[in-house]
Amino acid sequence: MKKNLSLTRKQQEIYNFLLEQQDNFIHPPTLDEICLALNLKSRGSLHKHIQGLINAGLIKPLNRKQRGIRLTEQASQEIKSENDADSLPYVGAIAAGKPIEAVEDIQYMKVPEQLKTDNPCYILQVKGDSMIEEGIFDGDWVVIEQRCIARNGEIVVALIEKSEATLKRIEQYPHETVLIPANNNMKPMRYKPNQVEIQGVLVGQMRSYLH
Repeated sequence: MKKNLSLTRKQQEIYNFLLEQQDNFIHPPTLDEICLALNLKSRGSLHKHIQGLINAGLIKPLNRKQRGIRLTEQASQEIKSENDADSLPYVGAIAAGKPIEAVEDIQYMKVPEQLKTDNPCYILQVKGDSMIEEGIFDGDWVVIEQRCIARNGEIVVALIEKSEATLKRIEQYPHETVLIPANNNMKPMRYKPNQVEIQGVLVGQMRSYLH
């Protein structure tokens, strides 16, 4: 959870609780319910912490008609922005073998900051075993930095004749573009330069061990 530097430790704890549990509340929680959930003994001290959150613009001011503690729009937007920043579009499967049809079925997945760059990125799931000697296996997710150029030797998402996508190491020459698998049982794929479009370069990888 992102730390708000204007808050005390206890205010941050209360704020995090409200953010994390907001979807679980049938009604906004009361002071008594927050005391019970956070094991706080003094309702009066909680009220002081709540007032600090009100002053920070994160909780709506209390009034007699408002029974529970409600987050402000500012707080809701902050958590939405934080979640969006952690997520990348997952656009479907990419072949590591024989090219498969490029289909976009966009969802979103959370990705550690270390596995992406500051440039636009997206996620694909690997199908096939042509990149296994690079440690890229069937079922892995790869993080792709979206760009249309690459250096020779980089692993790229290549769109072939605008219809089939594949994950391969690329070598580019004036007369041809070569897509090279990382599997000794497979041969390089050779195309005319105008047959291949680079759609991104591999920058990260994720794997699940769940079955």
